[in-house]
Parts: sequence; C-alpha cells; structure tokens
Amino acid sequence: MALQDKYKELVDAAKGSGVTNLQVREQDNVLYVDGEAPSFTVKDDLWKIYDKIDPDYRASDLVLNITVAAGAAPEEYEVVPGDNLTKIGKKFGLTWKDVHEANKDLIKNPDLIQVGWKLKIPRKA
Repeated sequence: MALQDKYKELVDAAKGSGVTNLQVREQDNVLYVDGEAPSFTVKDDLWKIYDKIDPDYRASDLVLNITVAAGAAPEEYEVVPGDNLTKIGKKFGLTWKDVHEANKDLIKNPDLIQVGWKLKIPRKA
C-alpha cells in the first residue's frame, strides 16, 4: 500500500480528469496504473505529476500505461527544463525518433532542444 500512498496524487488526478478503464494494482513492489485518457493534454498532465514525484524516473516502482482515446486531436507539447526527446517520447508512448521526425522543421540537432519550443506530437500508429 505504500506505493499507492506515494502516487496518490497521480491516481487521484487520473480519476478526476476522466481517465476511463482506470486500473491501479500493486505487484512485486511496482504500481501499475492503466487507463485511457480523453486527450493528450490529460495524459501529459499525469506525466507531469509523475515527473514531480520521481524527476529522474529512477525509482522504477511505477508503470504508467495511459493511452489516449481514439479520435483525440494531435497535441502540442511545450519543452520544459530537463526535457529531452527520449523523455518527451516516453510521455506519449513514442520514440525520440518519432518526435524528431514530426518536428524536423524546428529540430536540426536531436540532442539540442530548447525550453519553450512547441513540438508537434504525432499520433501513435
């Protein structure tokens, strides 16, 4: 139950933001949170909460498996301090290459992105 306490803010936000088919279970010292968000924005907000709780994703005690409802419009993501393409891709279930490819007009070097850039997030195929 300690993990559910640690991630209570995240689970409460998922419940309050319209995540459907929400399932929260603890197994082998890992908390699994599954569900379907109504938009990319809701999914991104959940990742922001996770990032606040475990900024470097080093605890390895949470699997956040939130998909986005079919038909949700593509989203934009604003780069924040500490972001890189891999981290952004993971938030949306994509690879860094997917994010880079969708933003080649803006990103000349995938290792150099700037805070404040608004990136297009492609839909996961």
